[in-house]
Order: sequence, then C-alpha cells, then structure tokens
Amino acid sequence: MASKLWEKNYEVNREIERFTVGRDREMDLFLAPYDVLGSMAHITMLESIGLLTSDELKLLLRELKDIHALCERGEFVIEEGVEDVHSQVELMLTRRLGDMGKKIHSGRSRNDQVLVDLKLFTRQQLKDIAEETKSLFDELLAKSERYKEVLMPGYTHLQVAMPSSFGLWFGAYAESLTDDMLFLQAAYRMTNRNPLGSAAGYGSSFPLDRSMTTRLLGFDSMDYNVVYAQMGRGKMERNVAFALATIAGTLAKLAFDACLFNSQNFAFVHLPKECTTGSSIMPHKKNPDVFELIRAKSNKLQGLPTQVTLIINNLPSGYFRDLQIIKEVFLPAFDELKDCLRMTAYIVNRMEVEEHILDNPLYDPIFSVEEVNRLAAAGMPFRDAYKKVGMDIEEGRFHADKHIHHTHEGSIGNLCNDHIAELMNSTFEGFHFERMTEAERALLA
Repeated sequence: MASKLWEKNYEVNREIERFTVGRDREMDLFLAPYDVLGSMAHITMLESIGLLTSDELKLLLRELKDIHALCERGEFVIEEGVEDVHSQVELMLTRRLGDMGKKIHSGRSRNDQVLVDLKLFTRQQLKDIAEETKSLFDELLAKSERYKEVLMPGYTHLQVAMPSSFGLWFGAYAESLTDDMLFLQAAYRMTNRNPLGSAAGYGSSFPLDRSMTTRLLGFDSMDYNVVYAQMGRGKMERNVAFALATIAGTLAKLAFDACLFNSQNFAFVHLPKECTTGSSIMPHKKNPDVFELIRAKSNKLQGLPTQVTLIINNLPSGYFRDLQIIKEVFLPAFDELKDCLRMTAYIVNRMEVEEHILDNPLYDPIFSVEEVNRLAAAGMPFRDAYKKVGMDIEEGRFHADKHIHHTHEGSIGNLCNDHIAELMNSTFEGFHFERMTEAERALLA
C-alpha cells in the first residue's frame, strides 16, 4: 500500500481509511489536470524565490506536462492505496525524479492545493456552461424571429387569457437566459480568484510570490486574506450552485411548457419523432421523454445550493473534512447541466409549431381585451367598455376581431430581439475567458 503524504509511524485502521477517503479518489479524477496546472504555477514561483533550481524546474515541468497529457487522454489513474490526486501526482514525480519530486509541496498545503484545483476546474466548467447557454439562447432567438407572426394563446391560471405569439414564447426563454448569464458571470468572477499560497489557511513563512501564481494561472485577482481563502471553500460552490440552479430553473419551465404544448390536447408544438420514445403497449405514443428528463434533472439541480448549504451551514472558520462531501454533489453537476442544455438546444432547433391555433373558436374570448381597448380608445371609459364586452361574452354577442396590432417595446409586434441579443452578447463577452485560456496555454507551452 502506498504511503500517505501525512503518514507518521503508525497505520490507520482500514475501515477508518475506507470511510474517510470515501469517494474522494473518484471525485479527484475531475480535478487531475487542474492539480497539475496548479503545481506547474507553484513550482515556477518556487524557482523564482530560490526554493528550486532552474534545472530542477525544467525537469519537474517536463514531467508535469507529461502527466497533464495523460489526464487529457483520460489515462490518468489514482492507484489503489493512494489517497487523492495530490498524492498521486507527487508519487509519480518521485518515481521519475527521486527526491526532487518531494520539493513541489514547499509553501503549500493540500488545503490550498484542493482550493486552487476546484477553482481552476470550476471556472473551466463555467466557461463550458456559458457557451452551452449561449448556444441555446441563439436557437431560441432564431425560433422567436422565425415564428414572430404566428399567434398562440397566452394563459394565466392555466385559463386562456390574451393573445400571445411564438415570437414572444421563444423570446421569453431567450431573455430569461440573459439574466441567468449575469448570475453565471457573477459566479465566475467570485471563482476566478487565486487561493494558492494560503496553505492550511494561515499562510507560510516562505516568501511566496502570490501575485506571480495569480498571473501564471490567469486569475483576475487573489483571495487576499489567507483565512478567508479557506473560508471561501464551500461558499464558492454554493454561489456557483445558485448560478447553475438559475439556468436549471429556466430549463425546467421550458421543458414543462414543451411537454404540455406537445400533448394532443394542445398540439401547439411538434417535436421531431426521432426525439421521442414509444410505449410498449400503445402503438400511437410518441412521448416527450427528453423534456421530461430535462425537467427532472433541472429540478434536481435546483436543489444543489441547498445541499451545499446544509453541508457548510454550521462550520466555523478553518478547514474541516466535511468539505470533502461537497465534491460528490458539486463536481458531477456541471456535466448534467451541460447535457440538459445541449439536449434542449438540439430539440428546439428541430421543433415545429402549429400556425393556425387561433382559428379555433375556442380561443375567441382571448380577443376580448382587444375589443375593450378599441372601445376605450374610441372614447368609452375603460370600466364601461370592460362591462360591455363582458356582457356581450355572457350573452353570446361577442365576435372576435383577430387582427391585432401591438407596437410597444417587448410586445407581439415589437419583440426587441435585437436588444435581447445585445444584452446576451455584452454579458458573454464580459467574462473575458481568453485570459484564462491564454494563461493555461502558456503554462503548457
């Protein structure tokens, strides 16, 4: 069995080890390439302050680049008996370079090591989420433009209410994603700060150059106070979880609408048959299982902030092993949300709409407000117009005029999609992902 980085002259009980390690080795595979990047920046800084020679740095960087390539190919493994990703990387270096490999831990703790791994991992995942969200936004806005002249019923209390349009329906979800993107950007900015050098939460007596590692890793700034850097673990995950949950909320609502509007009783939208599933007993069925699963997964993701909050809720300052459990719910959440975003964009792209819904006299009452407004514009007091049209409906005298003309901003006739696109584009560009990408590319060059 491999030794632990912290091992003294006794062995830990096997059951205690199993319980305390838990799923950490499995979760750490998510972090492996980022652990290597953090180590590359750290040892580059150690050489600059005289704790490594330039020859040692060259050899260590060469080996770390090889390990990073293993991670990228999906070939990196944490061996049986090795506690975590940090131990595995150091073990691989000492096997290849002897005692030189043991020098990389100077001036840091596994506490700030996992902090930087989590931040590097999370900011990359947020970049992926932002790109997938932008792709879905583009699909929704394109559909909004394509079907902006096609009317549909609008509902309140699930009762037919007023005329809407597919331009409004698709566009509403597009604009919802612009707000979600703002939340995502805030989460990214809080994430993109460097905790490296905080060590176990109280700094180091080595003259560490934290500004250097901040620059090398492409962080916007550092977590300055070393105690706060450690307190930020859990808080970062919770804040990011709220941003993911916000997007998931938009997806869940869209998925519910799509399931409802696809049903035969509505038949407002038509999903591509290759995106539906069948029944083992009813040959006519084409079930919207993808949207049902998107709804369920999105609702589960909306519980993520609560899970993280309950884990960290009563912890004082300093490091505690409780924080390990956050990884089990947090790290896999990104792939789940990305999958939901991709599936939604794929089906929205192929979705078709029914273009003559309002020909059905069932929906004639939704034009009542149009008639009230016409009478009010002609001089009748609004409340009198409301009562007149209400009585006409009750007594069967109401005849719907389906030619409507809305002009104000954000209405059926003036969707403001160009402004919504501008909001999304300016927010997306405000992430400045290029700084992160360029820094990581330079480290691996």
